Amino acid sequence: MNRREAIQRTAMVLGYAVSAPALMAIVNGCKATPELNYKPVFFTEDQARLVGELAEILLPKTDTPGAKDVGVPSFIDLVLKDCYQQKDKDRYLAGLQSFDEEAKKNFGDLFIDLDPEKQKQHVKTIHDQAVEADRKGEFKKEGRPFILMTKELTLLGYFTSEVGATKVLQYEPVPGAYHGCLPLAEAGNGKMWATS
Repeated sequence: MNRREAIQRTAMVLGYAVSAPALMAIVNGCKATPELNYKPVFFTEDQARLVGELAEILLPKTDTPGAKDVGVPSFIDLVLKDCYQQKDKDRYLAGLQSFDEEAKKNFGDLFIDLDPEKQKQHVKTIHDQAVEADRKGEFKKEGRPFILMTKELTLLGYFTSEVGATKVLQYEPVPGAYHGCLPLAEAGNGKMWATS
């Protein structure tokens, strides 16, 4: 049973003593807002929450920390502010807004308010469309779309973090002897190297 059904059943038990506006406030307003553990410098707080949820879907927590755990959302925020040209910043923000509007159009709610399964479904749909269009070369002129920019920044932020470089990739601060032409499984338990 979802929350909407639970509220409707509760209202029936109470003899519909709860007014329609109060029900709508509960249905639409009592959603837990994802935690924002940094102060955005480029995004608004709502944009930062959306990007954080998207980054976590792209790199979720498993037996290793997820994107949010290693600070990827704040990394994306800072990189966009300090390293991107204004036209790319504008394109990113327009893509972010379009991504959110598409979620509302397809699911009836903004991305951040969707349940996790619908969020994943939306990300997969938008991602798959972007990958296919990118494969056909449709983005050569205007640049990569929002979802692929976010994916790229998420991976960059994750694998340049201490956790990504030391727990997911191999890392040896002082490498030993060089052994060329070894199978990857023998060269480090099947993990890629964090440094070359």
